Amino acid sequence: MKKEMSAAAKKKRLQHLLIHAGLILVSAAFVYPLLRIFSVSLRPGDKLFSMDLSIIPAGATLISYSKLLKDTMFLHWLWNSLLITLATSFIGVSLASTAAYSFSRFRFPGKKAGMILLLSSQMIPAGMLILPLFLMIMKLKLMNTYLGMIIAYSVSSLPFSIWILKGYYDTIPRSLEEAALVDGTSQVGAFWRIILPLSTPALSIAFLFNFTTAWNEYLVARVVLFSAKQYTWTLGLFELQGQFITQWGMFAAGSMLVTIPVLCVFLYSSKWLISGLTLGSVKG
Repeated sequence: MKKEMSAAAKKKRLQHLLIHAGLILVSAAFVYPLLRIFSVSLRPGDKLFSMDLSIIPAGATLISYSKLLKDTMFLHWLWNSLLITLATSFIGVSLASTAAYSFSRFRFPGKKAGMILLLSSQMIPAGMLILPLFLMIMKLKLMNTYLGMIIAYSVSSLPFSIWILKGYYDTIPRSLEEAALVDGTSQVGAFWRIILPLSTPALSIAFLFNFTTAWNEYLVARVVLFSAKQYTWTLGLFELQGQFITQWGMFAAGSMLVTIPVLCVFLYSSKWLISGLTLGSVKG
């Protein structure tokens, strides 16, 4: 009996070792390209095309970071991106939270068709949405404005956010709202005081999705914005690519700096990440 238990324990330990080894390999595969970009950002100008594989190159310098911050409008582009992204995230989550609550709690004509339509919209390639978004923003006379970008990003990320939140709302017992209604709270009060506090994991996931989508977007920004002062960081870094030469050191430095906001948001919301993605997938 002891031998069988010992064999089972060894087998379980081996499985854990294999799983952790696999996770380490996958993590290394994702982290290594980032380290290579970091290495390029530290290289002197005469060694940008070196075949040296060391992470910290010989003669490492921060000159690329210095030039990027002093000789370009990078900080302004970063501020534009941050402003647009935060506004998009808050507006997107606000609209999605109320729309998802309606789909989850109320019965109305076209409810099922509406959910299918929202899901189907996610199957359309992003490139096909450029023309309708451009026409919409042009008709609203919001070309080359922050508001035009915010509207475009909010519209494109709304369907997925509604699906995430609707699935999570379905897991919250209706009895909690009914008890609040019996105590005299209105439907809006029950949503604000009961549903939203319990939906923090799903709201965090929706916010993170909206944030990363708007932060990394390039195509819509390329069509809507045409003034360097209004550029987001994606358009700004593209300006470092010339017809005959590309400033790879500054490009790599900028690529490293733009990961900081996303990393901060991800680390802050990571404690809700797993529960927000899993609980919303199962009803009851």
